[in-house]
Amino acid sequence: MSWDEAFGNRYEEWSAHMTADVSFYVGLARQADGPLVELAIGNGRVAIPVAQATGRRGIGLDTSPTMLKQAAARAAEAGVELDLREADMRNLTLVEPAALIYCPFRALLHLPTWADRRRTFERVAASLRPNGRFAWNAFAFDHRIAVDLDGEHHDEPVPHRIRYSVADNRIDITLDDGAKSSLWWATKNEWLGLLDVSGLELEALYGGFSGELLADDSREYVFVAQHRASVHP
Repeated sequence: MSWDEAFGNRYEEWSAHMTADVSFYVGLARQADGPLVELAIGNGRVAIPVAQATGRRGIGLDTSPTMLKQAAARAAEAGVELDLREADMRNLTLVEPAALIYCPFRALLHLPTWADRRRTFERVAASLRPNGRFAWNAFAFDHRIAVDLDGEHHDEPVPHRIRYSVADNRIDITLDDGAKSSLWWATKNEWLGLLDVSGLELEALYGGFSGELLADDSREYVFVAQHRASVHP
């Protein structure tokens, strides 16, 4: 995972614009009959509304102590309980299989290699109960946006600079205070390949959180998958 702990000090500002995904993941959680697990829970931005909507104590994993501390404080303020664990999604292990595992805000893109993602997907598949779902979102790389952003300084949502390493499929986000976060993008077929090798099967692929069809100009992948053994014609 590529993440400076100092980035967490500006995470609330950085993520403030991302609100459309909350109702999407809440909707999936309401349909889930069993444990709920969020990978890369961050400050609890999604997990807290999920807990409020379902009345259940979700499990949240993150490798960042800073993020987990923020999530605990925000959950206490909201009056909900979360089972927060400092753990790596690549080593996901659950005592009780989950009904829903989800990973919002493109957090799977912090995994740098195909092997890292494959291991994560395999651990997710092994951790789902029959009819369980795995849901996540990731941006669709747009070279036109990259041209506009690469190397430029931006003041919003916090002062930062973005650099693209096209050969490595990597984006480096560096805040003005030096905190850095890196993301490695993936194509639609790469995501579908991860489902195939891990024993998961695609249920739905949207171009947005309102269930929009994926189009040529869609800039977001929103995936919902199930364990292959639980999918029926």
